[in-house]
Amino acid sequence: MAKPVVAVVGRPNVGKSTLFNKLIGQRLSIVDDTPGVTRDRIYGDAEWLNRKFMLIDTGGIEPESDDVILSGMRNQANLAIETANVIIFVTDLKSGVTAADMEIASMLQKSGKPIVLCVNKCDTIGEPPIEIYEFYNLGLGEPIGVSSVHGHGTGDLLDAVFEHLPESEFSEDDDEIINVAVIGKPNAGKSSLVNQISGEERSIVSDIAGTTRDAIDTQITNKYGKYNLIDTAGLRRKSRVEDKIEKYSVLRAKMAIERADVCVIMLDAVDGFTEQDSKVAGLALEQGKACIIAVNKWDIVEKDGKTMDNYRKSLMKDFSFMPFAPIIFISAKTGQRIDRLFDLINYVHAQNTMRISTGKLNDILADATARVQPPTDKGKRLRIYYMTQASTKPPTFVCFCNNAELFHFSYQRYLENQIRSTFGLEGTPVRFVIRERGDKK
Repeated sequence: MAKPVVAVVGRPNVGKSTLFNKLIGQRLSIVDDTPGVTRDRIYGDAEWLNRKFMLIDTGGIEPESDDVILSGMRNQANLAIETANVIIFVTDLKSGVTAADMEIASMLQKSGKPIVLCVNKCDTIGEPPIEIYEFYNLGLGEPIGVSSVHGHGTGDLLDAVFEHLPESEFSEDDDEIINVAVIGKPNAGKSSLVNQISGEERSIVSDIAGTTRDAIDTQITNKYGKYNLIDTAGLRRKSRVEDKIEKYSVLRAKMAIERADVCVIMLDAVDGFTEQDSKVAGLALEQGKACIIAVNKWDIVEKDGKTMDNYRKSLMKDFSFMPFAPIIFISAKTGQRIDRLFDLINYVHAQNTMRISTGKLNDILADATARVQPPTDKGKRLRIYYMTQASTKPPTFVCFCNNAELFHFSYQRYLENQIRSTFGLEGTPVRFVIRERGDKK
């Protein structure tokens, strides 16, 4: 499920970035007294009342400015407003309501999004200063006094935001739907694949890299099951992401990966593997998603009897950091092996959600430790008492031992290989959590 999005907007130098840093609990946005320091959107994860959401910090909005950078910042803020579920409008108590505040308030009201009015720089504790009542003139409801420097009032602000957060983007009946994000670098054929599967021109297809700007959902039902296909914008190297709208596309693509169950990593068979392909795959791996490597445009590759085997061996070396991911050779244009792709999607999703009983895990653990003794250091040997599965998506195993420092990464990899050899877990990453006996974390 996608996290709700909350955008922090306002005119320059009212303390948006300081508030953003306070709410996410880390110094992510640059803070300076100079207006216009934050230009692009910066986003981070926040949580309140056990509800997680994505917070976006935006550059200050100058409604009437013709300056190239200021107008670009205004466009960035507009894009953040467009994608947000809730908007925090930050104003400044010390400067009062300005003409720019009035214009921004009018713009926000036209968006139709829930707006929480924040009056920053209320640095004194106790009753709100009388100046705060001036902000009722903005017509956005009750102003909430906050000190972004000291943290006063942020709880009340988050309570107001919480009231507007959507419950879910999907209905309860969608439990059977597998969310499939089609990801890859630009012009790998992602939109062509979605169009081929859905049987309609759902996404614009062009040879121009970067045609897809947004993450587009297409729900289909076929003999293999129910799927929500998410066509994402191609992810380029950061140095090449210059267009303002494209930076918004990268944010949406990352959010699409977050809410996906399965990621189909599209490669261009003609171009072959590139460094950017590994970075795209790394995003899916970090999120613990089930993965399939799909080599597209296989219909236009010159082949002999060994071409596919050689190509597969080469990719296994390139993707050595995720050896569990199956590789399939397809053609989005002709529909070659699309049926096999659906079989793989169902299979890796089942592996990603697999649960293994504690009894079976400890049988494997006993056999593995008998074959290869756990490591020792300075005469002290690692003892693994037992292992249990804590969660799925991805399968996560908790190992209780006498000394976590002795549990080397190499021995974790050995245990992972033993579990995979018994239960498969193909197409999904596996995570280990190491706990010492008596550790209450």
